[in-house]
Amino acid sequence: MSVEVISFGCRLNAYESEVAKSLAEQAGLDGTLIVNTCAVTAEAVRQARQAIRKARRERPGAKIIVTGCAAQIEPETFASMDEADHVIGNAEKTSAATFLEIAGGNLPRVKVNDIGSVRETASHLVAGFGGRARAYVEVQNGCDHRCTFCVIPHGRGPSRSVPAGDVVRQVRALAQEGYREVVMTGVDLTSYGADLPGGMTLGRLVRTILRLVPELPRLRLSSIDTIEADDNLIDAFAEEDRLMPHLHLSLQSGDNLILKRMKRRHAREDAIAFCATMRELRPDMVFGADFIAGFPTEDEAMFANTLRLADECGLSFLHVFPFSARPQTPAARMPQLGRALVKERAARLRKKAAERIAVHLEDQHNKVFEVLMEREGLGRTPGFTEIAIPDEGLGQGAIVTARATGSAKTHLIGECLRS
Repeated sequence: MSVEVISFGCRLNAYESEVAKSLAEQAGLDGTLIVNTCAVTAEAVRQARQAIRKARRERPGAKIIVTGCAAQIEPETFASMDEADHVIGNAEKTSAATFLEIAGGNLPRVKVNDIGSVRETASHLVAGFGGRARAYVEVQNGCDHRCTFCVIPHGRGPSRSVPAGDVVRQVRALAQEGYREVVMTGVDLTSYGADLPGGMTLGRLVRTILRLVPELPRLRLSSIDTIEADDNLIDAFAEEDRLMPHLHLSLQSGDNLILKRMKRRHAREDAIAFCATMRELRPDMVFGADFIAGFPTEDEAMFANTLRLADECGLSFLHVFPFSARPQTPAARMPQLGRALVKERAARLRKKAAERIAVHLEDQHNKVFEVLMEREGLGRTPGFTEIAIPDEGLGQGAIVTARATGSAKTHLIGECLRS
């Protein structure tokens, strides 16, 4: 058994899982399983614990290393599990020294340092992502904001940016290795550059990458905070065809009072205006968004505002989280809704999500796209919509011209026009 990874949560975690796997392989830790946890909800922590127990049953001889946000925030939870050989923090999982110490038998069973003391984020070149379609690059980590529901700053530490030159070098290397699309990831991506000299912003970084790495066909952003989007970024979407027209927005609610209680920095009107502006500049723009159902004190009228916002913003993809009270957060001390009501609202919001994706798919019929094939028979449009193309021989990483001829429940069906 070589090094294996079970990764939960966000794209940044997926990227860091590849970094940790590479470092473990370099340290000679064959027969190791790395479980990279998420802490965004109590359910995510439960799933991680369940996966660790299952892994031990199925791999009795493996060395199991537990890391990620849940391990950073509540290391005692995982240290109490006999199945875990090591529990390491978020900073430790991307350090070569950590895995060399494990290989040498010199690392304590639990090593989780104060993430709040970390002030820099190094770039890591990940050589493989299991194919040549899409790769991820971490450009930012941590968060300086304190949304009342969010425990992630306790797991990720303060906001810190990877220097632009390091990012460009990594993107260039990935393009030269044959990756057709690079996704820029971070915890609070639109805060990029605030800690760097020279007035660097996410928009300026995007422009720099596209200018200095002309061989990269497609650049994509992960989740952003609309209120932090700088003018350079907005203009880049209007002017750069290689910047993919898809944004996943951190909206969380469509009610202004709930947004205030969440300590978010935007109002519902800001979200609506942002989506309208971006569509004027880039008519093919596709939006997804995160929403929390059943936040403390949310009444029916407030929840109805969230349902309406999905329509008013013209969202295509909704990622729904039932509210989960997390330790160390102010929202955990607010008046809570009953779990049955939280689940019922999450179900209604998911029903709205199904309606929105159906509208989106119908709108895409007969349109022609440049599709990046993720595997044989399945690719994604520039707007990140899945499209099934039955033509044989369209291998992973190929970019083909295809027409959407119809749709299924969650994806388009298309035909290849040329490759």
